[in-house]
Amino acid sequence: MLIEFRVRNFKSFRDEQVLSLVASNYDKELPGNLIEPPLPGLKDTRLLKGAGLYGANASGKSNLLTALFTMQDLVRESADAKPEAPLSVEPFALAEEAASAPVILDVTFMSAGTRYEYAIALSVERVLAERLTAYPEGKAQLWYDRIWNPNTRTYDWTPDRSAYYQRDAKRVEFTRPNALYLSTAVKLNDEQLAPVYAWFTKQVHFLNLAADGGIDAGFTASMLKDRSPLAKKVVELLRHADLGVCGAQAVERAWAREDFPEDMPREMVEEIKKSKRLEISLMHRGVAETTLELPWKAESAGTRRFFGLAGPWLDVLTNGHLVCIDELDTSMHPSMVFELLKLVFGAEHNPKGAQIVFTTHNPILLDPTLMRRDQVWFTHKKQTGESFLYPLTDYKPRKGESLVRGYMSGRYGAVPFIPHGLMDSDVPPKEEAVHAR
Repeated sequence: MLIEFRVRNFKSFRDEQVLSLVASNYDKELPGNLIEPPLPGLKDTRLLKGAGLYGANASGKSNLLTALFTMQDLVRESADAKPEAPLSVEPFALAEEAASAPVILDVTFMSAGTRYEYAIALSVERVLAERLTAYPEGKAQLWYDRIWNPNTRTYDWTPDRSAYYQRDAKRVEFTRPNALYLSTAVKLNDEQLAPVYAWFTKQVHFLNLAADGGIDAGFTASMLKDRSPLAKKVVELLRHADLGVCGAQAVERAWAREDFPEDMPREMVEEIKKSKRLEISLMHRGVAETTLELPWKAESAGTRRFFGLAGPWLDVLTNGHLVCIDELDTSMHPSMVFELLKLVFGAEHNPKGAQIVFTTHNPILLDPTLMRRDQVWFTHKKQTGESFLYPLTDYKPRKGESLVRGYMSGRYGAVPFIPHGLMDSDVPPKEEAVHAR
């Protein structure tokens, strides 16, 4: 369960930016959109089931999700990376001093009934700092702090001895400069750190619905093939989506030669044919109350996208995961997106406190019957290339105020500033956008 995420000097974020899923105590609307975590030290603290990120193109929305994905990827993969492999971080590129400054990623979350804060500082060459703090009783327990010492060219570790976490000298020895201790220690069977590792690798999911990304249908298809407990819900979701679909199936088939391009090398074809393929077919309502099966290739891009999304969406809801989605409204009608979000924000279909962080341009989702005001966030990029993240609540919108009208008019910023049109030759060369903040 995500509580807060901080990012600094990453891509377009130069200064520290904070995304918080802690609910406002002043907003009493839509209590179903809230989670009340039973955590020591968080009495009367409620968490949001999600947040929507709005902003102009290239304002930094996707970069925020990329920052969290980068953190997850380092936790999952860094222990297995080659010794000299560079870290996949991108410092802010439009200021010379930023190139030598650390990239900082810091996340506070709940896993297995305990609150943790995990922070890392990185350069392209190495991990510069790594700190894990736990709050099992509500008070901070520093489990370990690892800081690169440029003078000794080694790491300084604190505390020397901890009553809370037993740091293993062998695991420290095997942790390379370009690897996280968290990743290395868990690979070497550190059970105490397992819940932290599991949150990153099992609880956090990323879906890319952008036009250049797409979503694979394989996960949903495997649910149908294996007759997963969620298979019936997948079909139910498809039936209620007004796609004309009344059934679905996925069957394993052997590959045939005509499934491959004629110019594909025979060796490659033979290697692929060693595995089975899933053949997806959807049943549609026809005239005179008939039911017709259509091949997967005959389905529209929108139907395929929704099918691919159905399985992961239900999996997130069933298991209480965090899902991050870039461009949620791509190739889907706003009403469809609205209904999908209602499943997350309601209590009936989200019993375990699943959360969603998504980017969108869709003003219809600002409907006060769907999202609370503290669930809406904006990104804005200055003319100098720096992105800023800020919540709608900074503007203290009145109850009943039209958020759609306010957003579209630019009251909250986070919209393109094009006062003279896209092709007007009379635009002053040094004119800069001015947004309310």
